[in-house]
Amino acid sequence: MEKARPASLAASDTVRVTNPGGSSPFVLTCDHASNFLPAEFGTLGLAAEDLSRHIAWDPGALPVARRMAEALDATLIETRISRLVIDCNRPLDAPDLIMSVSVSEKTVVPANQGLSADEREARVALAWHPFHDTIEKTIEDRLASGRETRLVSIHSFTPVFKGKNRPWHIGIIHDEDRRLASPLISALKRLAGVTVGVNEPYSPADRVYFTLERHARSRGLPCAMIEIRNDEISGETGQRKWGDLLTGIFSDLEPEEAGQTRSHSVGQIAFSRKVSSIG
Repeated sequence: MEKARPASLAASDTVRVTNPGGSSPFVLTCDHASNFLPAEFGTLGLAAEDLSRHIAWDPGALPVARRMAEALDATLIETRISRLVIDCNRPLDAPDLIMSVSVSEKTVVPANQGLSADEREARVALAWHPFHDTIEKTIEDRLASGRETRLVSIHSFTPVFKGKNRPWHIGIIHDEDRRLASPLISALKRLAGVTVGVNEPYSPADRVYFTLERHARSRGLPCAMIEIRNDEISGETGQRKWGDLLTGIFSDLEPEEAGQTRSHSVGQIAFSRKVSSIG
């Protein structure tokens, strides 16, 4: 869990932007980066061990995203508050915007039961709006200056779901716009020993694609969601491996100034790619 921050958390503290002036066309988000609970929420009635589980955050995702942002010179926008307070990757009308019961992990969140409209709105104002307002401004500023922009969300998933093992080491989530997803999937599938999920373990139909829909798809920008199995990135070695691996792949998706070729067809962008094995 993150180290404690001030007991009363302001909205400006619930989102962090790293490298806002990054030169990369990629803007990275980490929607479930933190399991931090401000003091006013206590533990939400949960046991301490529950706060380190996937219901509270996406373990390992943030170190991977930070490593990629640094290596690619990309902007990274991350949440700094647990998804148990509010899930910033959900629309405001989603039943699990504020999770009261984790169906997949059979966990009741006592303090999220029976919230009033004012209590819900306070959480929206605390974290949801700052996160999305920050992404909005970042993208609008880039587009206003004519900068190419591609949005990528970094997440992690559990190895076992409802008693069934998940075979994928990594999944790429996309909708009908495959401009970014297709070359990512192709590059990953060429890696020996890596099982790649395509719209696995989730798909946009599961309502997990909200951040990308709101900020990229609405503007016609290429986008994709990356899901890494969290036992692959539970420690520094795995985080470095996947951060470096994805950095190499994304470097091969850079535009012309990075020495890559780029061509357009109907609804597609083709990229040159060189990655062929795990480094």
